[in-house]
Amino acid sequence: MTDAASYSRREQLRDGTPVEIRALRPDDEVGMLAALDRTSAQSRQRRFFIPKRHFSDKERDFFMEIDFVQHVALVACVDDAGSSSIVGGGRYIVAEPGRAEMAFMVIDAWQGRGIGSTLARHLIVLAREAGLTELVAEVLPENRAMRDVFNRLGFVTAPKRDPDTVHLVLNLNNLPHPGAAPR
Repeated sequence: MTDAASYSRREQLRDGTPVEIRALRPDDEVGMLAALDRTSAQSRQRRFFIPKRHFSDKERDFFMEIDFVQHVALVACVDDAGSSSIVGGGRYIVAEPGRAEMAFMVIDAWQGRGIGSTLARHLIVLAREAGLTELVAEVLPENRAMRDVFNRLGFVTAPKRDPDTVHLVLNLNNLPHPGAAPR
């Protein structure tokens, strides 16, 4: 079983750009805030469902204090002028035994290159290894790109709990074998 807190994998994006998918670390707060600053208001609203310009100390603590059991977070890092730069992040949070909610965001300049799908695939692997049986996601109806990512990963639309979002579900028991995630 993989230790989620020390998770790190190298991948190549569709265009050949190398990317590191790794566990979020406590010292990533500055990098995460910088990534949010490079994300448009529309992308932040699509992720948080409300206009979001700033984060309170409590919100920053929530996003940065990860236990890697009930709350697992990964970041996507690329080389930017000789240093590593966070260009996306994803997480799942266990809502009840066996079931977690997944969400992720990619800065605008890196959207459409496969980072969201890559982050999601790695989160799916970690969720299966942690014994979870279901991942859920809430997406705004107009966020077609995100809905397409989830659909390619095998998520299906489920009855809506909230009329303002699309509720998506992935049954992890239906994946081919443990550790596998759709490509």
